[in-house]
Amino acid sequence: MKNLFGYVIILLVIFNVCSCGKLLHTPRVSKARLGEVTSTTEDLRRLPPPKEKIVVAVYKFRDQTGQYKPSENGSSWSTAVTQGATTILLKSLEDSDWFIPIERENVGNLLNERKIIRSSRTQYNKESENQQLLPPLLYAGVILEGGIISYDANVITGGAGLRYFGTGAGSQYRQDRVTVYLRAVSTSNGKILKTVYTSKTILSQAVDAGIFRFVRFGRLLEAEMGFTYNEPSEIAVTEAIEKAVQSLVIEGVLDDLWELKEPRMIVDEEIMNYKKEKELIPQTDIFGNQLDNRRTALSVNLKSTTLQYKGDYANPVLKTGIEGGVMYSPNAKFGLGMSFGLSQLATEQYYKSDVSYLDLHANFRLMPYDRITPILSAGAGFITNNLNSRFDFSNKIYPKVHGGIGVEYLLNNRVGVMSSIDYNYIFSDELDAVEHGKYNDFYWRFNAGFNFYLGKKIESSRKFNFNGSPYGN
Repeated sequence: MKNLFGYVIILLVIFNVCSCGKLLHTPRVSKARLGEVTSTTEDLRRLPPPKEKIVVAVYKFRDQTGQYKPSENGSSWSTAVTQGATTILLKSLEDSDWFIPIERENVGNLLNERKIIRSSRTQYNKESENQQLLPPLLYAGVILEGGIISYDANVITGGAGLRYFGTGAGSQYRQDRVTVYLRAVSTSNGKILKTVYTSKTILSQAVDAGIFRFVRFGRLLEAEMGFTYNEPSEIAVTEAIEKAVQSLVIEGVLDDLWELKEPRMIVDEEIMNYKKEKELIPQTDIFGNQLDNRRTALSVNLKSTTLQYKGDYANPVLKTGIEGGVMYSPNAKFGLGMSFGLSQLATEQYYKSDVSYLDLHANFRLMPYDRITPILSAGAGFITNNLNSRFDFSNKIYPKVHGGIGVEYLLNNRVGVMSSIDYNYIFSDELDAVEHGKYNDFYWRFNAGFNFYLGKKIESSRKFNFNGSPYGN
């Protein structure tokens, strides 16, 4: 019984850690409530007021993606995004308090209703000489066009999981992406005044945990928990459209298409934040991750190094030393460096030697613009036995090559923490003073330490391929 309770507790702990407490938010019947307000809605409402509101018409803001909702069980005729984007756009225009939207999507209904009103007044007011006329319809100085132009499913997918003896948990996620274009067209001459473009990612996540285990003979414990979260596509479309309206307002102000109520409000917080965001666009990818050369061209490093001997003697042990080096990076991805280390190679018995080595190596950063990046390393160098003292370099020098992997995390733009492991092959079987067998001596090296970046950031011009990732420098 104690084992049973122990497994249940383990399952609950694993699930709550993986789900971040989502288990507490169990679904329940609820009454209707007002629609959600997104973070972009608040930004829209905080825009500085206009000198004069702009009368705009929206005939049709359509779904131009042609995408159907992705399904794992076959074809689905449900569309991937909402077909009511026009209504969302009209609501966003109202929230901005910059526009007077007029009815044009169903203008035929409006005209028919006005005909009925005129007909009724004519019929029941024949004897009246002064019949009240309907006021003329508002006409727009600007027409808003555009639509939802793309919906990309499974832009990024991934997950992680762990199971041990029938107990474990797993998580999967998926990101989609919706893109919106909005343009303002002058009704006086048909000129396109401004075009803006926004996008929003849509997150889907699944978490599960389970136990399948015999707690004792003839007693099987099986339990499962899980939840799935899908960000509503309608909310994502709303945010993208609201961001487009905000962009259109601010871009129009900056291009003198329309005016602020107070010219000094050009330095309003919302406008300044928009300018900063726009400046960062060339340095961000499609997911909003910053593509910035955080690292400088020159760096020095200091590490603790641990060597594991692999040669003609059995039972090797780990020995720790120190290593320092310098690296020059001509661009964000590649670096050329040199390092020098003092350590030991040893076994439990019979063999122990102080060694020093000098390496020349090239590094390749897999994610050069991120704070954390895996690193591939390869190079060549020399190693020697220091027989009389740690700083005795008068002995025979053995050439070697090495290759390995590592990871670096930047604490800030000047200091990084790095760890790595690499394989070092020596072009000789004499390092341990014994020639035995047909294989040369080699050793494994484990490093952990700090990189210190000096000088200015790496300056480079980046180009982008079709999926938004940088190539070339």
